[in-house]
Amino acid sequence: MAATTHLVLDIETIPDAELYTPAQPNPGTERTFPPIFACKPVVIGVMWLDENLVCKKTGTIGEGKDEGGMLADFAEFMAKYEPTLVSWNGRGFDLPVLMLRSLRYGVSAPWYYRNRDYRYRYSTEGHLDLCDVLADHGATRMTSLHGAARLIGLPGKDGVDGSQVEALYRTGQIEALRGYCLSDVAQTAFLFLRYRLLSRLLDRATYTAVATNLLAAISEDPRLASLVARIERARLLLE
Repeated sequence: MAATTHLVLDIETIPDAELYTPAQPNPGTERTFPPIFACKPVVIGVMWLDENLVCKKTGTIGEGKDEGGMLADFAEFMAKYEPTLVSWNGRGFDLPVLMLRSLRYGVSAPWYYRNRDYRYRYSTEGHLDLCDVLADHGATRMTSLHGAARLIGLPGKDGVDGSQVEALYRTGQIEALRGYCLSDVAQTAFLFLRYRLLSRLLDRATYTAVATNLLAAISEDPRLASLVARIERARLLLE
């Protein structure tokens, strides 16, 4: 049996103008978020962790391809490597979006529909949705990624948030958008390591070691320089 790897996942979306026309917002109010089927993925950000929780690769899937090609690349990766997914609200947003958009483009996803663990809410074997788990599957209100990240010494959202994604995309700032997505991916990865300490799947010394290694890895990625500069190292690493 192959050793378990983990794929930390986050996506960025814009409204699909072909399927959805938002109502004009009232003065002083934000535009309504589109329904799930009309959320068009423009970035799929990932961090792949090996069986020892060492970062194998951080990046975005399907760069330079259209939406269908990006979805096909993601499906191919998942079918080939079968990693355990790690997300923040991935069950509520990222995976439903990716599956509905795959439905639109005829991209097969047998890895998802023929493997119970990826879809079963109360299993962490195929997909660990940290947001859902830390909210006890709806027993309490969900915490934001920003809030959870701040708890452990990460900056959370700073300068860019989801409301600015469409503007970044429409003005051609795709690299800034990818960097924003990867910042969320990296912070989710650190929360994953901290969750493993919380659930005693790691002891404190091992947590500090793997978190230190991850911090060193992302420090070498210029796309994450702003994130690294704002991390409270002592709190994050429990020094």
